[in-house]
Amino acid sequence: MAEVGRRDACRALTAVAGALALTLLGTAAAHGGPPAAPGRTGARAAPGHWTGSWEAAASGTAAPLPGASIRNVVRTSVGGTAVRVRVSNRLGTLPLVLGAATLARQRPNAPKSPTAVSGTMRALTFGGRKKVTVPAGRDVVSDPLPLNVPAAANLLVTLHTPGDSGPATYHRDALQTNFLALDGNRAAEVSGAGYEATTTSWYYVTGVDVLRPQAPGSVVALGDSLTDGSGSTPNANRRWPDRLAERLRALPAGRRQGVLNAGVAGNRLLREGRGPSASARFEADVLSRTGVRTLIVMEGVNDIKGTPNQTDPAAFVAAYRELVRRAHARGIRVVGATITPFGGHGGHTAARERVRRAVNRLILGGGVFDAVADFDAVVRDPSRPDRLRAAYDPGDHLHFNDAGMRALADSVDLSDLAVPRT
Repeated sequence: MAEVGRRDACRALTAVAGALALTLLGTAAAHGGPPAAPGRTGARAAPGHWTGSWEAAASGTAAPLPGASIRNVVRTSVGGTAVRVRVSNRLGTLPLVLGAATLARQRPNAPKSPTAVSGTMRALTFGGRKKVTVPAGRDVVSDPLPLNVPAAANLLVTLHTPGDSGPATYHRDALQTNFLALDGNRAAEVSGAGYEATTTSWYYVTGVDVLRPQAPGSVVALGDSLTDGSGSTPNANRRWPDRLAERLRALPAGRRQGVLNAGVAGNRLLREGRGPSASARFEADVLSRTGVRTLIVMEGVNDIKGTPNQTDPAAFVAAYRELVRRAHARGIRVVGATITPFGGHGGHTAARERVRRAVNRLILGGGVFDAVADFDAVVRDPSRPDRLRAAYDPGDHLHFNDAGMRALADSVDLSDLAVPRT
């Protein structure tokens, strides 16, 4: 099987910088109201509350795949009785034409399989149509699809791109095997036999919502590679937001919030890195998501260690305050995470360590966020506080292995989240 080549995410950003300011198609749907362009087939979802169950933030663009079917594997955090899917051409420069789109459950306990569970394959529609054209710089949300979707289940979201639609909006580092059939429309193929190539990126699909009888809402984790999952086991869903979702699923039904991972490897708080800055993508990746009650912000290490690097702690606080202001305007509670150690990494210096500690003191001092998750204290080596504990270090002295990811998630005080009381 062949790994699809990647294009540097930043190439297309200049040409589409204005796209992030565009109003997303289906914004009303994203906030829990009626979806954009409701289907004409007569099939309507039962009454309930829409909740975000999965997210992948657009991180850049890749080469288009004309004539291909792309089978994305996504994992729900919470389940429901109906589902809808967000498709993004946000960073594209040409209209995205989709000839078909389907959704099915992946064969259980087979994360590297393109095979669907028999009887679960469904066509996705957009305004009642099976084909859709997504303008450059925009998203669309599918019509509600009545289907029982379990929590913690892998779904197959397959898109057929019949022609060359230009640069493909994607999430580069999925840590998940996804599948390609390069010879035509195989979107409805249950066996997956035609999917002979793989990719470790998610193409075009950036969100899944589910319909639930309760309305506890969702939590967004905004961050960089530490949130995106770098260092954790691929195909195992062991990123720290995955573990947080597991903890929330142990609560009573009315308190089980969805968890949306808005991490982008290489992302920065204050300027573009890999993909738009946290501020530039805030509307698309946080505010427009469905039923968001709480935001957890874990951003800043790439600003400290990157080139050019930020040396003024006050600049971090000003950026954090602006994110909090925008979140509060939508009624979203914000938890700030301290910046974790990276001593021993190639980007670490004594001067950068001083900046990291100064920023963390300002975060911990209060007055910036509604609550604080002290991730630094959780993962640092007590004898060498500029470094990670060896038990949490996958070897690069920056990211976290599965144990480190679990430690971060387990340290989040659930009472700091806007979880409804029962």
